[in-house]
Amino acid sequence: MSIKLQTKYLKKFIGEDEYKGVAPLVTAAHASLEAKNGLGSDFLGWVDLPTNYDKEEFARIKAAAEKIKKTCDVLVVIGIGGSYLGARAAIEFLKSPLYNNLSKDTPDIYFVGNSINPTYLNEVLAICDGKDVCVNIISKSGTTTEPALAFRIFKQMLEKKYGKDGAKERIFATTDKAKGTLKELSDTQGYETFVVPDDVGGRFSVLTAVGLLPIAAAGCDIDKLMEGARKAQNAYAKDDNNDCYKYAAIRNILARKGKSVEMLVSYDPAFTMMGEWFKQLFGESEGKDDKGIFPSSATFSTDLHSLGQFIQDGSKIMFETVVDILKPKKDLWLENDAENLDGLNFLTNQNMSVVNKKAFQGTILAHTEGGVPNIVIEVDTPDEENLGELIYFFEKAVAVSGYMMGVNPFNQPGVESYKKNMFALLGKPGYEGAKAELEAKLNAE
Repeated sequence: MSIKLQTKYLKKFIGEDEYKGVAPLVTAAHASLEAKNGLGSDFLGWVDLPTNYDKEEFARIKAAAEKIKKTCDVLVVIGIGGSYLGARAAIEFLKSPLYNNLSKDTPDIYFVGNSINPTYLNEVLAICDGKDVCVNIISKSGTTTEPALAFRIFKQMLEKKYGKDGAKERIFATTDKAKGTLKELSDTQGYETFVVPDDVGGRFSVLTAVGLLPIAAAGCDIDKLMEGARKAQNAYAKDDNNDCYKYAAIRNILARKGKSVEMLVSYDPAFTMMGEWFKQLFGESEGKDDKGIFPSSATFSTDLHSLGQFIQDGSKIMFETVVDILKPKKDLWLENDAENLDGLNFLTNQNMSVVNKKAFQGTILAHTEGGVPNIVIEVDTPDEENLGELIYFFEKAVAVSGYMMGVNPFNQPGVESYKKNMFALLGKPGYEGAKAELEAKLNAE
């Protein structure tokens, strides 16, 4: 395995007996996941996905990605939550946060439908002006407000530009296999469709067509991505003695010691969106029944100049999980400056990755001495195979961790509350009574 857990910075925070104390919970969680008989068992399709994915659809995904690369300057991906975070995170991690600005033979990719902000949509529409555009709409139902609104706008744009027949060749829908508004529209209009599996929840869907089509369109090797995930699946299915399960156990032990916030940290800006994906995966999976560890993220050394003070000296409510990427995609040799006016010659005659590594080492020593536990997850190189492993590592870990907490890691009942209020305030048919009640609350003095 290329993903390795390092626990040497936890010795002052967790004793060996504490691992033994939670071992029965880990064993029970493992058994429930493998037998698929625990809470939320209807949504465990992701467990075997790296092995049991639809090979015919996988081939169609790769063919569609090639079509997009040949016919489009811009790919607009429309989705919210798990319908965009995994794809965007993977593209930035494997390619670059500056992907759209770099010279390449793949289309620029913009993600919309993840907010209701009109300015952003207008800006993406302006970027598309005069360019050939394809759209990947991702929605199981087709009626989720944010992506549905965005799709209406971009569908109209495509039909105005290419006509209905031309537009249908440029729209790719990832949706329910058999039912729902988007599926019905796609069948009527003739869009090529891909499947959001019934047994895979949105935040676990990056290794389905939801994530794979945009990732492939960006020129990433999705065969290797699945190969990495398959290695992790096989490694973690054998027994409960592995790094993934130990990470889940550590999180639970620290939570019981009052560590209620987990900071996912990396020293590579390309990992920033992986932090956003992590926050949804862990936040929606564990945050219920008045339980859960609050997931946050940071990019160091950048955020050491903002959050560093709180982490070092603030309330001791958090622990850090540092993703340490051992080999950067590109290194930079630091040369001497004859005048040395900035006094930085002590950093020269070495690669910049060495400086970054020393920043990591200095920070982890300072934070642990300041009372902040640190978990380290080592990733050899930022490539597709290792990313596949890492994705599966976190998915399996949050499932085990959630079961250890006694929650259903695969539902999200709290997400619906804001939607009901928003629909009522907007006057959606059927919400009339709630509309008056909510407006009264808003207007109350």
